[in-house]
Amino acid sequence: MTFLEQLQTAHTQNNSLLCVGLDPDPTKFPAHLKGRADKIFDFCAAIVDATADTVIAFKPQIAYFAAYRAESQLERLMEHMKRVAPNVPIILDAKRGDIGSTAEQYAIEAFERFGADAVTLSPFMGFDSVSPYLKHHGKGAFLLCRTSNPGGDDLQNQRLASVEGQPLLYEHVARLAQGPWNTNGQLGLVVGATYPQEIARVREIAPTLPLLIPGVGAQGGDAKATIRAGLTSKGLVVVNSSRAIIYASSGEDFAKAARAAALETRDVLQAARVWLSAVTATSPKERHPSA
Repeated sequence: MTFLEQLQTAHTQNNSLLCVGLDPDPTKFPAHLKGRADKIFDFCAAIVDATADTVIAFKPQIAYFAAYRAESQLERLMEHMKRVAPNVPIILDAKRGDIGSTAEQYAIEAFERFGADAVTLSPFMGFDSVSPYLKHHGKGAFLLCRTSNPGGDDLQNQRLASVEGQPLLYEHVARLAQGPWNTNGQLGLVVGATYPQEIARVREIAPTLPLLIPGVGAQGGDAKATIRAGLTSKGLVVVNSSRAIIYASSGEDFAKAARAAALETRDVLQAARVWLSAVTATSPKERHPSA
């Protein structure tokens, strides 16, 4: 299956829009594992086992492994996820962005070494820094578009005087991803949950692309506003939560607590989806916060 087919399958089978982010920081591990960088695999595998039937995707963040020389543990984890949750796609959160020849190597790293189904990318070096990933058949890529961090305004919210209509930079990225850059049909966009009006704007420009939406949970994004702004019958949202789930408990019950937190978040998203369906049916103009 292609990445988007995997995403739709997991969405249907698990009735979920939740993506669990795997950001393992040994200093935050439960007491019996605290500080043990050699236990990164064990910690993450326990989270995966506990939440595999609650998610639309998993999203390991590569820096949290590389910082502790734990790339081999990431390889083991990727293999483990493929075994225990074969229908759940894995998005490698790497945010790569480099010239074409280097991008080719990063694509091999993501898709061949680690076996990811999709990867996050920075698009700001242009299409030749993105295209090597799209040459890997059926693999997905999420381009940074309107991120949840405050510094995103520094560039993403600036107008492009040289482009017709003078769009904001993030709007231009969305247009490129929906149009000429989507050469393999597997592109998506990263849009932060802390900016629901911008999610709505991106969805207007890119009606069919999947949106990877971080920021629900520890960063304070609102689940209902996120679903209202981004979910349509033609465009999925993949709502990521990391710390609020994987660090739900500091005790030996951490995996059980992670499952409970994942189920609660999934149900909140599902309730927002049901609410959106009812609102849209009665008054379509009410679907977006900016309407």
